[in-house]
Amino acid sequence: MSFCDRITRHPLPVDPARAQDATALFPDAPAPLRDLIAGVAGSSPFLAGLIRQEADWLPDALEHDDVVARETAGFEDLSPDDLGVALRRAKRRVALQAALADLGGVWPLAQVTQSLSDLADRAVDLALRAHVATEVRRGKLPATDADAGGIFALAMGKGGAGELNYSSDIDLIVLFDETAYAEADQMEARAALIRATRRMAATLSDVTDHGYVFRTDLRLRPDASVTPVCISTAAALAYYEAEGRTWERAAFIKARAAAGDIAAGERFLAELRPFVWRKHLDFAAIQDAHDMRLRIRDHKGLGGRLEVPGHNIKLGRGGIREIEFFTQTRQLIAGGRDVSLRMRDTVGGLAALAAKGWIPADVAQELTDHYREHRDIEHRIQMVNDAQTHSLPKDTHGLRVVAALMGSDDPDAWQTRLKTRLARVHELTEEFFAPDEIKAERPDLSPESQAIIDRWQGYPALRSDRALQIFRRIEVPLLDRMSRASHPAEALARFDSFLAGLPAGVQLFSLFEANPQLIDLIVDICGTAPALAAYLAQHPAVLDAVLGGSFFAPWPKEAGLRVELEQLLRTAVTSGGYEAALDAARRWAHEWHFRIGVHHLRGLIDADEVAGQYADLAGACVCALFPVTADEFARKHGPAPGRGAVVLGMGSLGARMLNAGSDLDLIVIYDADGVDASVGPRPLAARPYYARLTQAMVTALSAPTAEGRLYEVDMRLRPSGRQGPVATSVQSFETYQMSEAWTWEHLALTRARVVAQTGADASALADQLEALRMQVLRQRGADPRVMPDLAQMRARLFAAKPAAGPWDVRNDAGRLQDIDLLAQACALRAGDPARGTLAQLRAGKRAGLLEASATEALSSAWRVFWRLHAAGRLLTDRPLDNAEIRRGAQDFLQRELDAPDSDTITDRIRDQVTRAQTLIAAQFPD
Repeated sequence: MSFCDRITRHPLPVDPARAQDATALFPDAPAPLRDLIAGVAGSSPFLAGLIRQEADWLPDALEHDDVVARETAGFEDLSPDDLGVALRRAKRRVALQAALADLGGVWPLAQVTQSLSDLADRAVDLALRAHVATEVRRGKLPATDADAGGIFALAMGKGGAGELNYSSDIDLIVLFDETAYAEADQMEARAALIRATRRMAATLSDVTDHGYVFRTDLRLRPDASVTPVCISTAAALAYYEAEGRTWERAAFIKARAAAGDIAAGERFLAELRPFVWRKHLDFAAIQDAHDMRLRIRDHKGLGGRLEVPGHNIKLGRGGIREIEFFTQTRQLIAGGRDVSLRMRDTVGGLAALAAKGWIPADVAQELTDHYREHRDIEHRIQMVNDAQTHSLPKDTHGLRVVAALMGSDDPDAWQTRLKTRLARVHELTEEFFAPDEIKAERPDLSPESQAIIDRWQGYPALRSDRALQIFRRIEVPLLDRMSRASHPAEALARFDSFLAGLPAGVQLFSLFEANPQLIDLIVDICGTAPALAAYLAQHPAVLDAVLGGSFFAPWPKEAGLRVELEQLLRTAVTSGGYEAALDAARRWAHEWHFRIGVHHLRGLIDADEVAGQYADLAGACVCALFPVTADEFARKHGPAPGRGAVVLGMGSLGARMLNAGSDLDLIVIYDADGVDASVGPRPLAARPYYARLTQAMVTALSAPTAEGRLYEVDMRLRPSGRQGPVATSVQSFETYQMSEAWTWEHLALTRARVVAQTGADASALADQLEALRMQVLRQRGADPRVMPDLAQMRARLFAAKPAAGPWDVRNDAGRLQDIDLLAQACALRAGDPARGTLAQLRAGKRAGLLEASATEALSSAWRVFWRLHAAGRLLTDRPLDNAEIRRGAQDFLQRELDAPDSDTITDRIRDQVTRAQTLIAAQFPD
């Protein structure tokens, strides 16, 4: 369709004489175009002047939408002086076509702003390259292979988002890649690139007889009052890392490498990503953004009563900036965890936030509609006289002109509608930035509780003024919720311990303020589960997961967890390397570990599900991390020689019966398959290769990093224990199991399962090991020494570690460990593949080793013991002592065992232990 065919509207001419003069220039133009020109010229003196100036160019040019490419073709060959003239002509023509297409309804808002942004990118790139080339010709810029001398311009603000206003200035940060030059040449290059930057800005912004291209603002650069207009990327990164502020983070949401060495610009933005996008939910950004809004409002004198005449459509109440701040702040909060939220443009950002549930879809759509209309008004204001203003006229005539450009012939009705929309935008955004202060009063406190609260200001988390300010806003609802807990004094005491363990408080307190439902959760945890509260104090960022949308979703099982972690690790390795992957794995695992604990605490899952979920999580961590560790190891020493290696999960991991405090029992088995050594930069013989790879894996799992540790790892179940090599060849493993292993090692093998693998043929090796496991069980299980050896083992174990008290259901005869050992003996003697205790007991019954009644009784006792043990590990890392357990924890344990009181639990434990002792003893006749 032609331009004329696409015209759907035109402004009403306010000055008919000026409209008539303009249309007289186009006697042969179609009526729709003549009406549009009349309306535009009759409402805007500036555009009327452009129409007269470009009358010969206009009719044919309008038929082509690619105005920027068309009007700047061949500019690369111009001298700086000629380029300045040519760019001014191009700006004039692009501005005219964009205005006509905008006001005529031919282009949507996004196309209008994008065309202006494209022209800005092209103009900056051309001017920057022209002046760099001048420095090269003058011999002032040292030689380099870098594109454009390694200099690049970042488009910031609306330019970065492709949303430039009709009469925008352009905000740029100009940097150069110092590594493009030899160290001795860097100072000379810096001086030359500073000159090129200054001249680029002058080429674009100086007002000449031909006008100007774009007013150019370079003040968004780091520490602009003391730094030159172009600085090195190293200096910029050092500044943002040490001194960067929230407003600068928000600015970089829209940042885009727009001119010069684009590749260098994109590398810089990638390195800056951790500064902009925090790895945890960043609710503290809300207060920063709110403070910034208030400072802008005060500085510009934009407070007070809302009136349309003279109102600043950008910075005033209900204006564009409020929608942008609303969007950007939400992006800053969650964009570190979700890359889909990192949209540069405001409309795209609102849509992404709504898609992920951070704002309601109807709010996002309403703000989008308001934003677009605000931007349309902003353009109309600036079109009148090409003025960089965002304020509506104060006089009646001026308002009439803007209303006419918006297509309204009733300025009063238009103003009324605009005022309503401004008030609505302010209502929607202000509630987010400045919710109503909580008016509740402190609950009545005992002297003991007041004494606890009085010491809080000395804790690390409350030492900064900002943390204290935020905490004071949440203190009343926090104390009020505690006062209504089942056991308020306990909840307060545990929260005191939690608060004392926090290294910092701003982020967490901001999280509570923005999400009051988390206060209920923290009170619940502190009042019931001290160990989980301690875990939360060590890893407060896990609360992010509660808000992530999937905290209460169905359990994804080990396969789903593994896929999610593998994807996370690939991204982390690509963006930050191996250490970043280790940190990412820890953050991820801590969140899932916390989720399991919370679900257990709140009765959403039972003890059996708890065991399986902790095992799924551990299995996913080992399975996903082992190949990443192997790849990192292979970078230095080459790929694994031979078939590869597998990791066997032993003990509780193999049986899939982990609890909140479990460590991991692992064995690594490899097959060099006759290959003597690896092939790589630093080759290793096969045996030390796999030994060091195993040590690297253990470090990946257990070493503390900035994000803590994943798991404690125990390798003592490997052949020969601590004296044996940390990695064992499959041939040695088979020989050892068949001819040297003790009965206890065969018992341990009943629980072994492959949890991870790496190497060219590791899957086949895993199958071979399972076949070998079953071969060992079937051959060695028939040995008549199994039960006598087990009797000796029991005696030594119980003598070395008797029960710590009546509620210690793990250690000593007739308890968990004893039932586990008998179950393993059943699986060994039956040659059965079962790994879990209950499945192994059933295997014993099938093989005729246990009576059906004994199987059922031992299984029942084990279930009681496991429920208490799993719950206890959520409460404390010490053996359960009924005398020391507080009432909130007692309530939890009573719920888990369906017991009315603690005495009933004690009696049940005693009865089950007595019965289990009798049944197990019957398996060892004198």
